[in-house]
Amino acid sequence: MLYSTATIPTSYTHIMPGYYLHIINANQALEAIAKGESCVRLSTDLNLTERDFVITEQGLVLDEENRLSIAELKRIAKKSQRITLCRDGEMIALEDRSEGYYKLVPTEGAPLLEISGVKMHISKGTDPFASASEMAQQAVRKGDRVLDCCSGLGYAAIAAHRLGASEVLTIELSRVVMGLRAQNPWSNDLGHEGIVQRHGNSLELIATMAADSFDSVIHDPPRFSLAGELYSEAFYRQIYRVLRRDGRLFHYTGNPHVVKKGSSFVDGVIRRLNAAGFRHVVKVEHLMGVSAQK
Repeated sequence: MLYSTATIPTSYTHIMPGYYLHIINANQALEAIAKGESCVRLSTDLNLTERDFVITEQGLVLDEENRLSIAELKRIAKKSQRITLCRDGEMIALEDRSEGYYKLVPTEGAPLLEISGVKMHISKGTDPFASASEMAQQAVRKGDRVLDCCSGLGYAAIAAHRLGASEVLTIELSRVVMGLRAQNPWSNDLGHEGIVQRHGNSLELIATMAADSFDSVIHDPPRFSLAGELYSEAFYRQIYRVLRRDGRLFHYTGNPHVVKKGSSFVDGVIRRLNAAGFRHVVKVEHLMGVSAQK
């Protein structure tokens, strides 16, 4: 197969699926080949489903156009933190180096987003989709109109929709991230009716929104060094403004050790939330964040 290093397309509609391979399923195929077996059961959609595939002495047969040699499988298995999409006889690494180093990283469940070596999801001891779902549960109730700031792969927005939100408005600034999530099977539900995707800066877009227009907000910004303005009192006041009375906020702050020890950073977030008018501001240690209410 031809290996491509082309930039992931940034058309944000999901395209025809292929086969997603990484260290785990590549090693499963190699082990089956070594044992002389005729087929192997694999998940090629990042742990959503499994099916049987033919294997030969030469390698893995995905379909007539997509056949991987033993050497190609070993090449995939060497990259433990990378996912390869096999489609139309090509192999495409799910990464983008045009604005730093963005990539999807395999886990035992949903893939996580990594930017320049920093993981954008809670994954230790849990699944990135499950942890994002827990964040949504902190704020979202059935029938809510939800604002999801800095949506990333869209896991929290999807979880809010599944919790029964009437509408979810989800905002993402990075076109690279939006391109990666268009290739991620776990992000497919962003296309469901009731979820509205916006590209743009959360700080700029929230200023254009009507007051008292959301029941809940999920705020999952990049780390402070990359987007300090999204941790500011001015931004928190905008969140407060667009929330209806008794509306709820979950704010991911990151770094479990910082949250647990109550460092000045997280305490500063809490002070600024209080100054913006929020009440019942509480640390949620296992989710590395803070919950609050208008």
